[in-house]
Amino acid sequence: MSFRYVMGMAVLFGAGLAQAVDKPIVGDTTAGAAKAATCGACHGADGNPASSQYPKLAGQNEAYTARQVDLMKSGKRQNAVMMGFIANLSAQDMHDIGAFYASKVSLPGVADTALVARGQALYRGGSADTHTPACMACHGPDGRGNPGAVYPQLAGQYADYTAAKLKAFRDGQGFSYDEHAKIMTTVAKPLTDADITALASYIEGLHAVTAKAAEIAK
Repeated sequence: MSFRYVMGMAVLFGAGLAQAVDKPIVGDTTAGAAKAATCGACHGADGNPASSQYPKLAGQNEAYTARQVDLMKSGKRQNAVMMGFIANLSAQDMHDIGAFYASKVSLPGVADTALVARGQALYRGGSADTHTPACMACHGPDGRGNPGAVYPQLAGQYADYTAAKLKAFRDGQGFSYDEHAKIMTTVAKPLTDADITALASYIEGLHAVTAKAAEIAK
């Protein structure tokens, strides 16, 4: 057996191993339905919670949900309440749960008509005066987010929850542990309380049109 042959096989084996390690985890919706049963107590059976203190998970992209659960399990994202529910979840479990919620439809909210103009201006155009970029640049014109870039769906999210997160970002208290979300600290810094209220209200009334939603609407 020649040295060249041995080295060639080693390279092929190494490449195959790297592909196996890097192979993305794909969530199973059916398996996720059972695994998400306990989540329903707070987030609603279909990802639409009854209380605005909990975020809507319905329609949220799988990768984002799985990543946030993983960050909480690792302790990077502090959430004492969640730890009791996620401590034993595997990476596959997280993606299965994410896939389940991604298959659901976020129930549409209603924006305050008095705040729509300001909220829409910020969401779609940002603010040149404060160098605030448009939210839709990352989260999409209909608020569906960008799964590839790990930007979450915002459409329909409760205004109370969105406002609380925006204030945390602005005050340097939100998601500093997540490299994908650090940009939000800079984005939210110039926002006033009035800006945040208007933006959060507009986002709650923003409806993401997904294939699943279109099918239900027929």
